Formats: sequence, structure tokens, C-alpha cells
Amino acid sequence: MKKIFLTATFCLILSPQVFAQETNPDTVKIGCYVISLHDFDFPRKEYTARFWLWTLYKNPNINFENAVEIPNAKSIQVDETVSDSLDGKKWVQMKLKCVMKESWNIDNFPFDRQELHILVENSKYDVRSMVFVPDTVGKFYDPELTVEGWKIKSFKIETGVSRYATGFGDNTLKKPVSDYSKFSIAIELERNAWGLFLKLFLGMYVAFAISFVSFFIDPQHVDPRFGLPVGGLFASVGNKYVIDSYLPDTSTLTIVDILHALTFIFIFGIIAFSALSLRQEETGFVAQSKRTDRYVAWAMIGIYALVNAVLISLAILS
Repeated sequence: MKKIFLTATFCLILSPQVFAQETNPDTVKIGCYVISLHDFDFPRKEYTARFWLWTLYKNPNINFENAVEIPNAKSIQVDETVSDSLDGKKWVQMKLKCVMKESWNIDNFPFDRQELHILVENSKYDVRSMVFVPDTVGKFYDPELTVEGWKIKSFKIETGVSRYATGFGDNTLKKPVSDYSKFSIAIELERNAWGLFLKLFLGMYVAFAISFVSFFIDPQHVDPRFGLPVGGLFASVGNKYVIDSYLPDTSTLTIVDILHALTFIFIFGIIAFSALSLRQEETGFVAQSKRTDRYVAWAMIGIYALVNAVLISLAILS
């Protein structure tokens, strides 16, 4: 009887500790060190990131490395895993290579800024088992890291909770909702735009310049007077298709669309005023025809340059 009493007493003393272990989630310190960002593919909406990820936690029964989940990754490759102990805690380091999916914001391309997001979760343990806290000591990325064509404007890490509107078949949950701790890496990039802008848009501006030259050709020379702007129109359309091949499909109107549409309209205007000038000359209004060419030519190039400058400035500042 005395043994039974002692056993029961011991169980009562121990049970709160066991209960606490089952209900109190383990605090997992998590950090990262980005090695490289490369293979930016805008049409496919993806890029490649290589980085170290580490965790430090008390519960030796948790195998974090076996259930790492990066929800917005197309593929995850674990190049190296190191497990050790540090101050009585389990210390796991992983070297990852991930092809990330990203929704690019191309409204102001090539004067665009992009914010890359890498989300890390653990598919096996929800917030009842583990809670992330960020390791903010030291650098988060290699100081020698360069992203070709881009400047790194900011780099932030934070932790939070991802909520899924399903229990994933767990009928012990009171509501069909699952919460998982998440670790978020946010990298803001700004494009080095001017070199790319000149490469992409030089063809369009040359096409407009060729079309503009037709104002200095006598309207009676019909073939060159109308052939130049028509050729310029086709060249600018071709330039538009070349740029579109570098970008993902989008239903929004981008600065690329607006600048090309502006060029199409002005080249069509050159053709229309050329027809008017030819009509004036054929009906005997030669002096008026020359005035039309002169005034319209300088008005068009002035307005075209001004509108381009305004649109590009707005894209840079936005």
C-alpha cells in the first residue's frame, strides 16, 4: 500500500512537467547567410538562391533537417547538413540551393525594384511543437555578394506564423486550421537600369528618328517620304516584341507598353501629316505645305521628347 501511495505521489509530481513538455513548444533560434543570388529568369518567374540555414533548439527528438519546407520554392537541394550540439542544445546547419518562384513587378521595367522572399517552415512540427525566433547576430549575407545588374538596397529577416485553412486530416484540432512557424528572408533589389534601358530602347528611338527625317523630304517624293515612317513603325513593333520576350506575361500596362504605344502614335502622326502636306502641295499650297512640315516636325519631336522624359522620370521615382 505504501509503495502504491509513493508511486501515485511521484506520478502527480511528474505529470505537470510532462504535460508542460507536451504543450509548451520548443523555441527554435533560426538564422541564415545568403551566399549567392543568380539565374534570374523573368519569363519563367524564378531565380536561384544559395544560402546557409541553421537552427538551435533544446529538444533532441526534433529532427528539423528532415522536414524543411520552403513553400515558394520550385525545387530544394540540400548540398550539406551538419548536426552538432552547442551548450546542451541541438545545432543543425544546412547548405541549401533553391530555385525560387517570384511574382515580378515589371510595371516600371527596366527602372524596377524587386523584393525577393524566401519563406522557411517545417512541415512536421506546427506551432504546438516549435516556435521560431530570429538569430540577428552578425551579417545575413556575404558582404562580397554581388547580383549582376542589381544593387542590394535592404536585407531583412523576421519570424511569424503561416496559417493554413485546413487541418491536413488532423481530427484532434478544434478548428480545421493549422498554424506553422515561418522564417522570412526579404531582400530588396534595385536594378542598374540605364545601360539596360539604352540596349532595349535604342532600336525604338532610332526607328522614331528615321521616321522624323521624312519631314525633310519633299512630299512629291512619295516613296521615301512614306517609306521611312512605315519602316520605322515596323522596326518599333519588332523592338517591342524583342523586349516582351524578356518579360513575363502580364495584364497590366507597363512603361514598356506605354513608351512603345507613344512611339506608334507619333509615327502614325508623321504619316498622317505627310499625307496632309502632300495634299497641300498637290493643290497648289506649296508654301503652306512647307510650313506644315516645319512646324509639325519640331512640335512633334519636342512633345515626344518631353512626354518620354516625364514618363521615364515617373518610372524612376515610383
